[in-house]
Amino acid sequence: MNPAFPFRLDAQEGSARVGVLGTPHGPVATPAFMPVGTLGAVKTLSPLEVAEIGSSMILANTYHLFLRPGHREVRTLGGLHAFMRWEGPILTDSGGYQVFSLANMNRITDEGTEFQSHIDGSRHLFTPESVMEIQRTLGADVIMAFDECPPGGCDRATAQAANQRTILWLERCLERFHAIGREGIRGVPELEDPEAVPSQTLFPVLQGNVYPDLRREQARTIRSMADWDGLAIGGLSVGEPKDKMWATLEVLDPELPTDRPRYLMGVGYPDDLLEAITRGCDLFDCVAPTRNARHGTAWTWPDGQVNLKASRFRMDTRPLDPECDCYGCLHFDRAYLRHMIVAGEAFGHRLVSLHNLRFLIRIAEEARRRIPEETFGSWSREWLERYRAARG
Repeated sequence: MNPAFPFRLDAQEGSARVGVLGTPHGPVATPAFMPVGTLGAVKTLSPLEVAEIGSSMILANTYHLFLRPGHREVRTLGGLHAFMRWEGPILTDSGGYQVFSLANMNRITDEGTEFQSHIDGSRHLFTPESVMEIQRTLGADVIMAFDECPPGGCDRATAQAANQRTILWLERCLERFHAIGREGIRGVPELEDPEAVPSQTLFPVLQGNVYPDLRREQARTIRSMADWDGLAIGGLSVGEPKDKMWATLEVLDPELPTDRPRYLMGVGYPDDLLEAITRGCDLFDCVAPTRNARHGTAWTWPDGQVNLKASRFRMDTRPLDPECDCYGCLHFDRAYLRHMIVAGEAFGHRLVSLHNLRFLIRIAEEARRRIPEETFGSWSREWLERYRAARG
């Protein structure tokens, strides 16, 4: 365990947990939702705005930053924190999901994944070793192992093959991660001295789709490989039924160490967040808050999910969410937000993005408050019932 990344478990109610993850760039109170800054920025928002709504940690994307502007360029410009002007912790994903879902003409072998850039058609190869070098060069606090994420609904044989390849790649990731810490990175002048390599931690990614035996087997294998500072749960929220997702988290809960954070990748709808917290997950990310905002969809406590393009909001002078303390809810009404969204004004997208992110962060804050009081379970059940009824 890296002493720069301690995790303190403070309270538990059932499987729901409250804790604090330490990082070189500050603590992260968990459960926590991490806004996604794919290209080095949370869509339409400044780092100051993201911090003011209560975000402690954000996510950036290895695939996109590798293609543009390039990880070596980011390092020359001071590393990812300086490049983004974000002083808090950062997590980078491995880029594997984007390689499998965005890039064209993929070819996956045990060596790695060859893919074609969605920007200019150039061809590249991601290997476990190169992905470690890219992420260590970018300099995020938490970096992810390169894994194979099979599609939702895949058959058992496909999921099992992806598990086996994920383990093979994880062994190579772990070896290269530590080698860089000892030797630095040749070809990156700023990091050729190992003393200059940032203090980082590597999280493995657990695959297995929705097959309980594959999930248990891989969790046990990965736990035996190293004393991980945290573990990530991948391969969910990729199209499988929700009840299968919850059942998978229940299978994994007793298989994962209680004294390490658990990061559920790609989950960030309000009801999904609460269901996952209930089942023992600590960290979350998703593009849904800002993506939905750009389409005029907002989440509210009294009315569930609403589409601000609807004509019923044209003369509605109420705040979007009277219980919310974000800038948009404190200063503007639904009629104005609808006008901004319908007119395609970027300011409207910004306001709703701020609100949706703040909405998820408030859910995590409320969970952190209620779990030590042992009122989380009853509150979350009532909240989910009300939210789902309002959403219809």
